[in-house]
Amino acid sequence: GENRGDERERDSQGLALQRFRAVLEGDAPRLPAEVAKDLERLFDKRLRAEPAVDIDAVDRADASIRTTLTNGIDTKRQDLQRRGQRIVGRMREFRSKFPLDVAEADDSVQSADEYRRLQERLAVDDLPRFEASFKEYLNTNTIRDIAGFSSQLNKHAELIRERVDTINESLVSIDYNPGRYISLIVTRTPSTEIRDFISDLRACTDDSLAGDDQDQYSEQKFLQVKRIIERLKGREGQTEADRAWTKRVSDVRNWYVFSASERSRDDDVEHEHYTDSGGKSGGQKEKLAYTILAASLAYQFKLEWGVTRSKTFRFVVIDEAFGRGSDDSTRFALSLFAKLGLQLLIVTPLQKIHVIEPFVSSVGFVDNITGRDSRLQNLTIEELREQRLARRRDR
Repeated sequence: GENRGDERERDSQGLALQRFRAVLEGDAPRLPAEVAKDLERLFDKRLRAEPAVDIDAVDRADASIRTTLTNGIDTKRQDLQRRGQRIVGRMREFRSKFPLDVAEADDSVQSADEYRRLQERLAVDDLPRFEASFKEYLNTNTIRDIAGFSSQLNKHAELIRERVDTINESLVSIDYNPGRYISLIVTRTPSTEIRDFISDLRACTDDSLAGDDQDQYSEQKFLQVKRIIERLKGREGQTEADRAWTKRVSDVRNWYVFSASERSRDDDVEHEHYTDSGGKSGGQKEKLAYTILAASLAYQFKLEWGVTRSKTFRFVVIDEAFGRGSDDSTRFALSLFAKLGLQLLIVTPLQKIHVIEPFVSSVGFVDNITGRDSRLQNLTIEELREQRLARRRDR
């Protein structure tokens, strides 16, 4: 009985396959041979999983396969639709950037062949030519411009060192304290972002990275230059931050940290060291600032200590902020300026007159008695003193 059951099952499966082949043969003009074979294998697999013992089982297998195929077709169709949308989006982007290259194509999947032909032409014909031109432009123009930019920054940075050296020559002549003088010290900044910027500039023009692989060399250089230029221009969404960064790293004064050393004339041993964060008193900072200012003026005007040059123009204007410091620092500054033979114009609202007066020879006295119109009197210091004494006697 069992053998006869197996025979009936095989006969049913055979009939089912014959029926399915008949269906496939009826659709043959519409189905490629590969597709028909795949469908037959799928139907056979389905019958093996659930043996067809009767015609209803064959119908259920047929319905199951149709559902599976329909769902698969829908999934593939949706996937193709999404892919098509992405392709059309890329086409649109390409056309907006290079409208002349695809003037005869539109933004549709049907135009894919046109884009393929363009890609083949670029890869086979144009790309080698453009690659050679790119290398030439990269080496002769872009990298040369970056090298010029780096050279200018380094030149200005070196100029700062040279000027500090010159100012130090003048500072030696100034007694900051009895028997001691000030020397400015310049050191490279510890700032990581500035050090990285200088290193990146150097890497853009450093031939040591080239090796024998010129293609890799050009690609490296392109990426290095691209990163710097994009940040100097200001990247999208980071414009303000990049602008602040550019201002910091391209100002060569930020490449250095400045300090001052007070040294003995006898043995050149350091007595005191001054920095921005040194915690010195206001008077000490003012005195140091005036010392460096006097040395800078000596450098600017090419002055020599104690040498009188009556026919040279050495004019310096000092506003009322000059009078806000201590009497000692103000007197120290004026003494330095007098030794240099500077022509001073001091603007002050009658502050520290007792300190300033010994260094002044002429006065432009401005007052406003009526509250409407101001008066200007040009007086010698002697005339001012006489007027002051006269007013005191009248009281």
